[in-house]
Amino acid sequence: MEESNNYGHQHPLLLIVNQDQLIHNQSDVTDCSRCGEKVSAPCFCCAENCGFYLHKVCAEAPLELNHPFHPHHPLLLMQNAPYSDGVYACNFCDKKDDKFVYHCSCCELDLHIKCALFTFNVAENNLKELEHVALQHPLISTENGDEKFKDAAKCFGCWEPLAKYTHFSPDCGSNLHEKCAKLPFKLNHGCHRNHPLVLQFSIQQFSCKICEEPDENFTGFVYGCSPCKLAVHIECVSASLDLGVEDKNHEHHFTLFPRGSSFICDACGEEGSYASYICCTCNTMVHKKCTSVPRIIKSKWHDHRLFHKYFLRIEDFRVLNCIMCNDEVSTDHGNYYCSKCDVIFHVKCALKDKDSYEIVENEDEESADVSSITKVLGWNDAGEATVLEHIMHIHHLTLSDRVSEYVNKCCDGCLLPISNSFYYCTQCDFFLHKVCVELPKVKHVWYHHCQSQLVLTSNEVFWCEACGFLSNAFSYKCEDCKVRICLPCIIALTPGSRKYRGHKHSIFFYHKNKGGCVACGRDFNGLWCCKECNFSLDHKCYSLPITSHHKSDEHLLSLTYHDDNSYSESHFCDICEERRDPNFWFYHCAICDTSAHVNCVLGKYRYLKLGSIIEEPKGMHEHPLTVVKKIYYYPNCSNCGKPCLDLALECTGCNFIVHVRCPP
Repeated sequence: MEESNNYGHQHPLLLIVNQDQLIHNQSDVTDCSRCGEKVSAPCFCCAENCGFYLHKVCAEAPLELNHPFHPHHPLLLMQNAPYSDGVYACNFCDKKDDKFVYHCSCCELDLHIKCALFTFNVAENNLKELEHVALQHPLISTENGDEKFKDAAKCFGCWEPLAKYTHFSPDCGSNLHEKCAKLPFKLNHGCHRNHPLVLQFSIQQFSCKICEEPDENFTGFVYGCSPCKLAVHIECVSASLDLGVEDKNHEHHFTLFPRGSSFICDACGEEGSYASYICCTCNTMVHKKCTSVPRIIKSKWHDHRLFHKYFLRIEDFRVLNCIMCNDEVSTDHGNYYCSKCDVIFHVKCALKDKDSYEIVENEDEESADVSSITKVLGWNDAGEATVLEHIMHIHHLTLSDRVSEYVNKCCDGCLLPISNSFYYCTQCDFFLHKVCVELPKVKHVWYHHCQSQLVLTSNEVFWCEACGFLSNAFSYKCEDCKVRICLPCIIALTPGSRKYRGHKHSIFFYHKNKGGCVACGRDFNGLWCCKECNFSLDHKCYSLPITSHHKSDEHLLSLTYHDDNSYSESHFCDICEERRDPNFWFYHCAICDTSAHVNCVLGKYRYLKLGSIIEEPKGMHEHPLTVVKKIYYYPNCSNCGKPCLDLALECTGCNFIVHVRCPP
């Protein structure tokens, strides 16, 4: 133990050279006053025993460090980071601290003392300075190590799992693979011939010039060229040196074409630069990342499988707008398309969210999008099923277009009025629109975040997750979280290009758009919009029926989009007698000249069919229950004991009745 200078401390300091001396001198676990880490020998301690400790390496850290990984400006050692709260995030390990920091004011680079000195030794190839740090083999560390550590600990250089490769012991405080410590400081790369690429600290987000992907970490090592202001991922530099790439989704090899010129990728249609891979047989040029574009995917945005294609004939498609972004898709370059219907996707849109699609490995494997039609018993000359069996009904269903004979009927699938072609049951009061008959039994939807598929269900009273209405229409139910989405919302939230009644242009669904709905005036996220004019419609208003009945009028009320009557006294609802805005949609009877709010006509139970029977009310009652609305007498609920004043489920065979809202 010997006395030394005090390194800014008010008392003399003693040098402790071994761990036994430190343990004898310590009364408790203490931290280094500069780096904040647990103190270990060799270190300095206060001769007056005031609790001050300082690692020897921290004490002798230079006040100005010319770091090879940051060559243009020196790093200055500061007691506090020059920020209002004094807190900084290290640009190597990404951990926050308020202790001493190496700082560059020009680049706003911040490094812990230990990180700055550790990486300095790495840059100077001073690996003998790290010989005291044990190397751990990946097989040993993963078999004997902590499972949580394998997932959480990342290499500060490449941000891959630390236990994936041989690495320095995490006890040293700097997570680093051995291969990252041995990266060449400078290298000449075929993708950038003007200057050498230099290993540097990542200071801000960038787009890699080789893979075109943005850097997500903001920290770690990158190879950069400061004069040209470009950067590349360290893994892309080594991977792009492979002269050939075999892609199982493409029948030929791709070969590296390392020229620094821009090109349009034939796989995704996006611009690329620097490194490209070419297939001379097919005359295609692609990004490095696009050499492994999945050939077949199953997306939450569409019911059928999507196939990747490099080139498509325009005449195969009526609409060339991407389902997700609604911008035009060029068939001169790669895209995803549905072989069963008129649907096309940009590659970047289809693959943007990894949770929104699954890769289909086996092309011959049976697709999960099975129709809910179980058997067809008859066909017409147009190829339409005239008589069929359906999973949601016990009797045969027959095709009809005689809408005028069933004016007061609604579809049991979506509970909207019968219109156009529909199927009906000759034995009971059951109707389905043709589009509702052809629904798949299972479905994935883009707005539901569970990975589980949704299953078509019926005979349940539920609250719809998408619109909030109480419903006993057909629904799609999540097998995991049990959330239900009613059929009108499923249809209204299915993206694409559509012609909407009363509007002359095609409309498109924009899931991120926010704005006012022309029907109700409220602001929503996710709207059907027109590219030609100022038309935007929320999915709830998209499902409004064209006509509807109400007890206040003997005639059929028609949905009206604008009130041309300038007489202000006529702008009242004839049901609630409150004022209505003539700019928003309403229902109108031309014969009686009456008008009413949409909500007043449809009511709060617009998706409930009174009188419908729930055959298997699971956990509620042993008999089938009927959906009823009590008006004249109010029996007490069998669950909570309070009167059933409104909507209820009633057993006609016994005196059982419960509120719809009461849990089973």
